[in-house]
Amino acid sequence: MMAWLQLWTMGLMAIMSVSLAAAGDSGLPAVEGSVEIVKKESHPVLIRQKRDWIWNSLYVEEEKPAPTAYKIGQLKSSQKVEVKSFKIEGEGANTIFTVDQKGDLFVTRSLDREEKNAYHLTARMYDGNNKVIEDSGEFVVQVTDLNDNIPVFPGAYNGSITERSTIGTKVVEVRATDADDPTTANGEVRYSLTPHGELSAFEIDSITGVISCKINTLDRETKSQFVVVVKAQDMRGMASGSTSTTSVTITIADTNDNIASFTRKTYELQVPENHKLNEKIGTLELEDRDQIQNKEPLFIIPNDNSKVFSIELSSPNKDGNLMLKQALDYETTSSYTFTVQVRENLRNLRFPADNMISAVTTAQVNIKVLDVDEAPLFSLPIYTFTVVEERIVSNIGTVTARDPDKANKSIRYSILDKDCPISINQFTGQLSTLRMLDREMEATHMFQVKAQEEPSGLESFVKVNIIVQDVNDNKPELTVDEIFVCENDLADTVIGTLRASDKDDQPASFRFSLASESSNFSIKDYGNSTADFTVKQGPFSLDDPKDYSVDVRISDGGRPVQTSITKLAIKSCRCDARRIPTQCKAGARRMGVSVHALIAILLCILTILVIVILFVMRKRYQKDSLASLKNSGEIHEQLVTYDEEGGGEMDTNGYDVSILSSACHDGSLLRHPDRHPHPSLYAMVQKPPHHAQPTACKGDMAVMIEVKKGEADHDRDGFPYDTLHIYGYEGPESLAGSLSSLGSSSTGSNLDYDFLNDWGPRFRTLAELYGVDAPDYYHQY
Repeated sequence: MMAWLQLWTMGLMAIMSVSLAAAGDSGLPAVEGSVEIVKKESHPVLIRQKRDWIWNSLYVEEEKPAPTAYKIGQLKSSQKVEVKSFKIEGEGANTIFTVDQKGDLFVTRSLDREEKNAYHLTARMYDGNNKVIEDSGEFVVQVTDLNDNIPVFPGAYNGSITERSTIGTKVVEVRATDADDPTTANGEVRYSLTPHGELSAFEIDSITGVISCKINTLDRETKSQFVVVVKAQDMRGMASGSTSTTSVTITIADTNDNIASFTRKTYELQVPENHKLNEKIGTLELEDRDQIQNKEPLFIIPNDNSKVFSIELSSPNKDGNLMLKQALDYETTSSYTFTVQVRENLRNLRFPADNMISAVTTAQVNIKVLDVDEAPLFSLPIYTFTVVEERIVSNIGTVTARDPDKANKSIRYSILDKDCPISINQFTGQLSTLRMLDREMEATHMFQVKAQEEPSGLESFVKVNIIVQDVNDNKPELTVDEIFVCENDLADTVIGTLRASDKDDQPASFRFSLASESSNFSIKDYGNSTADFTVKQGPFSLDDPKDYSVDVRISDGGRPVQTSITKLAIKSCRCDARRIPTQCKAGARRMGVSVHALIAILLCILTILVIVILFVMRKRYQKDSLASLKNSGEIHEQLVTYDEEGGGEMDTNGYDVSILSSACHDGSLLRHPDRHPHPSLYAMVQKPPHHAQPTACKGDMAVMIEVKKGEADHDRDGFPYDTLHIYGYEGPESLAGSLSSLGSSSTGSNLDYDFLNDWGPRFRTLAELYGVDAPDYYHQY
């Protein structure tokens, strides 16, 4: 290295010597020991002339140590000036570069070309009076390059290539950078692979750094990754150049170059006969050296076994799941044996698979069916029968189920729907009707029949449809718009069109006719289920009180023939010339009452009848309660419930009303202080003698009244509240006082009422009432 630098420096000095020699031949002073900058003499100061600076290139070797400043050139003028000085300006002036009074240019420190490769400066020359003799002139100091930088990689590289790729397939491109001058050999890098990495499968372009495959037999299953070491060297790869290395990891990507292979040649499986359809029976394991995304097996089941079994790919291993497609029956077939083939799609492979010879692509499958006690099996998946409506059918059809097992157990049948009009024989499965069916109410009956195995209890179900077949059991119904006749209608005038409808499902051919002859109207039947209603003869008058109506007979033409008669009402109208009615007489059209209307009417009548019965029962209950109330001994107001009307002032035989008045003024009980029971006050009232009547002459009511009166007379606790409330107080506002006798008393009064005896027979009763002295033990209230 140092020898090369010395040789390069000697060559540079030789070039500079040749330049200086040429300058001497032209009359310029030669440079002794260093490079000088020469300037031609100028003309007199008064006449300013163009100056020609002659600059020789100045060079500084990079990284040269500068413990003391060293000279790289000289600034020199041809003018004869005794005293002169120089000044420089520009990049690094007076710091990196300095100049002395003689014009010698010095470098004060070591320079780095990679940091800055050239410095631009200007120079001026002054005389002893510090007057500019030569104005500024530009010159450049070049920093010469040394190979002081090594190539640099950004880091490690990763690449990938698909296995079995062709020769020359690019893997990855590497690049190193060198900070030295790229225009020289110092910055030119060359690439190569070192023996420290894989060299057998890959190569590199020395200039571009592209790594490519140099073989076509890469196999991921053999080796999935390679590591190569790349060397970068400057100086165009010469041995004296600087080097650096990096590693490149190359991954081999997988492709489908191996066939899936069975892990066994024989698979033994067991499955119960009641195994559900489309569910897995077992797994046929496969081996494939390729990665899972390139595992694409195809299974083939030969012969008729493919109808019973199928194979689906499992997840995520992509093995073969053996699936059941058709129901198994141990009693029919107890085992299955068949072979399965596996293939793989190698459409992108240009040569045979790696394991073409060793792969096991055919395997035998042995399946043993296990016996299971199964539920009953119906002979059909769904049953459909037809029943004629309006008939009791004892044998509609038979639902049949059997025990699929060898035991052949007995089976019992039943219908789940409790409201179903169909019954089933539990032993034979024969269906029959419980009641007559009506197609117009329900045309189809659907229900489920359960077949239960005895005694295991296993059961199965089947759907049964009963289609009700129609018979001509409904009478036709007249369908017609409102019909009116005009006063001026002539004979054969069509005043309406008759149509009919039928609830039956059979095609009907309706025929129309009059049930009774009419002198005014006629029907013209066209035979197509329609008829014209025409005027036979008039006249018609709006003033005629008679209403027009006819009975229309309709026949549906079915088997058996159904006929109906409907009364058709015709309104009388006064019409204009276009037969548009302007005034009509109210008329009634009566049609046949429907079944629904009759049911509604009957329900209303039944509701009213129930309400009346409940009302009568309530009244009877109230009477019974009142009778029991009258017979009760706890009732104290019995005297006022007799509905007995008093005789006014003349009736003084019944009661001593003064007792009531005294009881009103004193609220104590009518009891003697000795606390012994005494007769009622009413019993002590003096009554005129009466002739007793024979008991036989009294009615039941009279006997009852006497009994109640006796009970009231001897009950001292009984208080006639109602009587007191009605007659005891008449109001305090009257100035005349009360005229009632309730406020008086037969005892305790200061008045003498004997004078009443002198007033004649009319006052005799009153004199007897107030003239009686009470007994000694009578207690005045």
